[in-house]
This record gives sequence, structure tokens and C-alpha cells, in this order.
Amino acid sequence: MGDMSSKGGTRIAGRDDDLSAVVTAVLSGSRLLVAVAARSLGAVGDRVTLPQFRMMVLLARHGETKLVTMAELLGVNSSTAMRMADRLVAAGLVVREVNPHNRRESLMRLTAEGQRIVDQVMERRRAEIGAIVARMPAEQRRALVSAMNAFSAAGGESADAASRPLGLQDV
Repeated sequence: MGDMSSKGGTRIAGRDDDLSAVVTAVLSGSRLLVAVAARSLGAVGDRVTLPQFRMMVLLARHGETKLVTMAELLGVNSSTAMRMADRLVAAGLVVREVNPHNRRESLMRLTAEGQRIVDQVMERRRAEIGAIVARMPAEQRRALVSAMNAFSAAGGESADAASRPLGLQDV
């Protein structure tokens, strides 16, 4: 008899079907957004990997950051973050220095070239998403704003994240 949800001991038909339809739609949209993100990296893909770009976006968002904090933000261990940072330093996209207040810590920040790359990739992403959204009727665009804001809030993403380079866990 299909999936049913329970509420106060009463089974309600259709709730699981609705949830399944929403999950399917979100997965479809996320595939499109991942494809847009990958294409936006195309111009710099030979210089920067997706994980490295995530680090760069976090540096653009947070400014100068301790290596251990960056590892936490990325959800990796410190040695992995160090290797990523080393590659970005070698590419001239990040500067890593000893923290003058605590010599056991490293601080990282983007170079001007690193910031230029983040800006370039994000502008390409914004333009492609803008072109997709422009093909939607105005009523659907308004509904999309409401739905995406609710989705982001439910996922713990702050409302002001839209003004920052990666809003979501970044890509």
C-alpha cells in the first residue's frame, strides 16, 4: 500500500511520497549546481583542484586564518590542510606565515592572485546560474528564492551567506 508516515499513532499516506519527491528534486538541482561549479573552475582547473579551491574560498570569506582552524572548516586533519596549503603557496595563491602571537601556529591568507582567481570563478558561477534562473518565469524565481532560503536555513546556512563566495559548504 505504498509508504506511509505515522503521526500520533495514525498513519498518513503521501508524506513519504512528498518527501521522496522533494529529495529527488533537490538531488537533481544539486547535480546541476555541481556541474555549474565544475564548469566555473574550468578556467583555472589546471592550477587548482576543487578541494584547494574550497580552501581559497574559505580564506576569501574568513580572511587570515590559522591552519588548524582551516582544517576544521574543511573537515580534514591538519596534515592534509598543510599539504593543500603547501601546494597553494607553491602556486603563489596563498601566503602562509608563522603567527607572531604564537610561533607554533601558521596563519594563511590569499595572495592578490589567489583573490583574483576566487573572484573570477565566482563571477563565472554567478553568470551561469543567472542565465539558468533568467529562463524561469518570475513566479518560479520568487518561489525558488523562498525554497532555497528555507533549505539553506534548515541546513544551518546563515541568511547572509548568499553575499559570500560560497554560501553553502561550499562546493
